[in-house]
Amino acid sequence: MGHAYSALLAFHEAQKNDGRFLLRIEDIDTTRCKPEFIEDIYKDLEWLGLRWEAPVRCQSQHFTDFQQALDTLKSMGVIYPCFCTRKEIQNTQSQIGPEGIIYPGICKHLTAEEQQQLIDMGKSHSWRLNLDAALEKIDTPIFWRDQIAGQIAATPELLGDVILARKDTPTSYHLSVVVDDALQNITHVIRGKDLWHATHIHVVLQSLLKLPHPSYWHHELLLDESGEKFAKRNKSVTLKSIRESGASVKDLYTKLGFNYFPPVNL
Repeated sequence: MGHAYSALLAFHEAQKNDGRFLLRIEDIDTTRCKPEFIEDIYKDLEWLGLRWEAPVRCQSQHFTDFQQALDTLKSMGVIYPCFCTRKEIQNTQSQIGPEGIIYPGICKHLTAEEQQQLIDMGKSHSWRLNLDAALEKIDTPIFWRDQIAGQIAATPELLGDVILARKDTPTSYHLSVVVDDALQNITHVIRGKDLWHATHIHVVLQSLLKLPHPSYWHHELLLDESGEKFAKRNKSVTLKSIRESGASVKDLYTKLGFNYFPPVNL
């Protein structure tokens, strides 16, 4: 239902402002993202009465775009290879940020020769943003605008040296959405408040890559009876289970707090 709320909010904002409503399939994890899941997304959104432009951009088909951005960051000297395992990082007494352990910089100060030696040995690695080096390359402070909260000063230190690419997944959410938002001329990003802190990193990447800064709207999350956000493991609240139960889409609109029905198709 949280996904439904976000999609409906974006759709109606686009219509209200005579804008375009775009659907993007963010399937960079090719081991977990299956074609049948994508088909269910289409069915869910069609059931809600939404329409979107074709073709839909599937990120798994555009890894070269993200690689180009990563190469640009490499040439700027603002990313570095990290050879640490998750367990090694968890075993450190590092500061805890809003999204977990802030990377303590174990591999940050390896020399170029040490980095290359480990890569030549076949040591598995990811690519991390060197936040200190990045902030030296751009004008600070950086500001971004949220529809509800207004102008926000970015504090990317909350997340630190985030991963931008892995060996098995050649991009991250942070890098891929920043690149795609620019390529698709996105002016307004509407998403849940659980991604608020990610935006602090996204505006840094936009500044480094000289990309536009969209306007953001981080809406409140839908919570279950215990006050927790809806989890995918709870199958009873998936849109698929709701629509297959014979529930009325109009009732769902009302439950989500929307007082207009049905939507006007694009």
